[in-house]
Amino acid sequence: MKTPYKNIYIVLKTNRFIVIAVLAFSFLSSGLAVWSVFSINNKALNNAFAINTDGSVIPLKWVAQKENLKVEALAHLELFHSYFYNIDASNYEKNLEKALWLGNSSVDNLYRQKKADGVYNRLLQYSLVQKVLSIESQLDLQSNPYEFQTKTIFEINRGTVVDKYELISTGNLIVVDRNFPKNTHGLLITDYFEKSLKKLTNEN
Repeated sequence: MKTPYKNIYIVLKTNRFIVIAVLAFSFLSSGLAVWSVFSINNKALNNAFAINTDGSVIPLKWVAQKENLKVEALAHLELFHSYFYNIDASNYEKNLEKALWLGNSSVDNLYRQKKADGVYNRLLQYSLVQKVLSIESQLDLQSNPYEFQTKTIFEINRGTVVDKYELISTGNLIVVDRNFPKNTHGLLITDYFEKSLKKLTNEN
């Protein structure tokens, strides 16, 4: 008895279905494998492990991006306030030029206002020395742009008299492209405002 041959079109159709199914399964498997490797890699980058004294495993988070941002933001603010307020007749032009690279038009407007008020002329005329003693900044990294408030203590040496002042300034920080060496932290001060200035006595 002869075995009946299957219709060639049915055979080809079945083979094509099998090939397509195998290819689809292969792509799906490859996709799942890539996703698994990516997920494991991310977890490995964000976590490290240490053994506690009792033998338990302690997960250690790597330094978060915001922690790095905080360090750079504080350094940026300290650099700006040092350049902008630590001035004398010999360095004020150079320092102010550097400070202006760290802020936007709000800083430039304040500089122009001080210049119009004769602040820098008095610095030259009386050979004043304005020296920054300390800079303390508070940051809010939960907002965007990042709000800050800085307390700068500085003294003005008038030769025979030395007066000490406390300046409270506020503003925001935004992220910009780094510009070495003019803006190495890649941050820019905006909405800068000298909130208060008071003279300190020996009791303060």
